Parts: sequence; structure tokens; C-alpha cells
Amino acid sequence: MPESDRKTRVGQAYVRLKEEIRSNRMPAEFQATEPEIAKILGMSRTPVREALIRLQAEGLVQLVPRRGARVLPLKIRDLTEIYEILLTLEPEAAGALARRRLTAAELQPFEDAMTRMEEAIFHDLDAWALADDDFHTSILELHGNRRMLTMVSGLYDQAYRARTITLHMREPPVQSNHEHREVLRHIVAGDVEAARRSCRAHRERTSAELIALLEKFQLGQL
Repeated sequence: MPESDRKTRVGQAYVRLKEEIRSNRMPAEFQATEPEIAKILGMSRTPVREALIRLQAEGLVQLVPRRGARVLPLKIRDLTEIYEILLTLEPEAAGALARRRLTAAELQPFEDAMTRMEEAIFHDLDAWALADDDFHTSILELHGNRRMLTMVSGLYDQAYRARTITLHMREPPVQSNHEHREVLRHIVAGDVEAARRSCRAHRERTSAELIALLEKFQLGQL
């Protein structure tokens, strides 16, 4: 097989497996052998094996000798540390975007994500979660620091897993939509401090809510 084809198949297996884990279709403690996983994906074992090695490096799975792979559970301590990092980086990135005064084309991903969130909020929370993820990812993508985006993308995956678990345990995230609009409004207005402040306040509120719900879920109280 040509090297380019091999990399393509590994990449496909990686993307599909990551989405199965992120969306909790392969939930925490799910375990299967490589042949079983390959059968689920309709792929051969070799790209699946290489994709699992990548996912283990990102902390999403554990490879167990002769038993395949196990999806690692979300730990409250890990999630708390993840949000501490996001609370540091995201507000600064939002402030940097406000300072730049983005063009209409650069602002379009935010508007698209907001439209999808507002359309989905009362009837498709899974679609809402994807749009929410796109909104936050756009902040760092437009900031332009490639190393920061690469580092944070793995953290977003873990935060997305937690959000998917807890999303149906709470009221529709109307307040989050309002807060997203507020962050975007300050970015458009070029108000650096307000963009930082509103982005941080949003992350602080939602992370505290999510962690509290996840704690109850793991204790069997929900």
C-alpha cells in the first residue's frame, strides 16, 4: 500500500474513533479488541491499531495487552485542570481578536456557529454542542497561534465528552447562547477588556455547572 494511502486510512480511523469517544457512543470503560473495533468501523486492523496508539497518547484510551483498548473515564480532577487552562488561554485569545478588529469574513464562523446554536437549542442539543464547540474553537483558530491550538484541541475533546454526558441533565443552555453573543459583540466592538471579561465569566460559569453535574452523575445521583 502506498504510504499516502496508509496515512489516509489511519487518519480516517483516527477521526472516526475520536468522534465515537467524544460523543460517548463509545462511553467511558468501553473495551473491545482491535478486530472488534475494526469491525465496528468497517475498516482493517492496521489503521485502527495506529489510530488507537494516537488516541492513547492523547489520553482518551488505554491499550491493554491481548484485550484491545479501553476508553478512559473522565476524572473530575483532570477536567478541573483542563478548565483552568482554558480559563487562562481563551479570554486572552478573545481579547486579542477584539484588538485586531476582525473582518466580516473572519467573523463569519462565529455567526454561523451562533445561528446553529440558536436554531438547535430546543430540539437538538447534540447539534447545539457541536456548534458550541465550533464557536470556542474559532476563537483559537483565528488567534493564529498554531502551537496553542494544537495543545488545546485535545483539551476541547475532553471538555466536549463531559458536555455531551451532562447536556441532557440540565435546562436548555439559553444563558450560554446569550453569553456567546455577548463575547462576540465585544470582539466586534474592539473592546479588549470586555471581550476577555465576558469570555472568562462564561467559561467560569459553565465549567462549574458542568463539573458539578458530572460529579453527581459519577456518584449515581442523576
